[in-house]
Amino acid sequence: MNRFPRVLGVRAGYDPAQVDALVRRIEGTLGRGTLDGDEVTADEIRLTRFRTRRGGYHEKAVDYALEAFIVAIETRAPEEPAPAAETSLEAEAVKVERAAFRPGRLGMGYDEDEVDAFLDRIVATLRGTTDQRVSADDVRSATFSTVMLRAGYAVGDVDAFLTGVAGVLEQRVTR
Repeated sequence: MNRFPRVLGVRAGYDPAQVDALVRRIEGTLGRGTLDGDEVTADEIRLTRFRTRRGGYHEKAVDYALEAFIVAIETRAPEEPAPAAETSLEAEAVKVERAAFRPGRLGMGYDEDEVDAFLDRIVATLRGTTDQRVSADDVRSATFSTVMLRAGYAVGDVDAFLTGVAGVLEQRVTR
C-alpha cells in the first residue's frame, strides 16, 4: 500500500511498513476500517517514532497526515452506551466544572468570581448535594456584574453555556 509520496534517490524516509500499520490502526479507531488491536489515542500518535530507510515515505507528508488524524481522534464523538440518569447528571456536572471561557473583549466581561460561584451552585444541584437547588428559570434569569479593565469572562460564551445548562436542568432535574 503506497499512501504517501516516497523520498527520491538515496535519501531516507519513514519506514512504510510502520507508517501503514499505524494508519490502519488509526482508521480502525475512527471507524473507517477494521480495528486490529487497541484503539489509538492522540497522545500515542504524538509519541510515535518511525525507523527510517532509503526510499521510505516523505516525513513531512506523513507528519501532516498524523496531525490531521490527531484532530480527528480528539474531536470524534465518544461511542458510549446511553448512560443512566445519575451518570448522565454526573457527566453534566463534570462539564460544568470544566467549563472554560475566553477572556472578555477589550477588558470587559462578566465578573469571574460571580460566574464561578453560580456554576458551583449548578454543580451542587446536578449532584443533588444542596437544599437550595438552581432551576432552569434561575439560570435563564441569572445576571452578573460586568468588569472593565480586569479579568472577566466573555459575555457571549457564558450566556451560550448557561443556555445549554438551562436546557439540561429543565429536562433532567425536577424541582
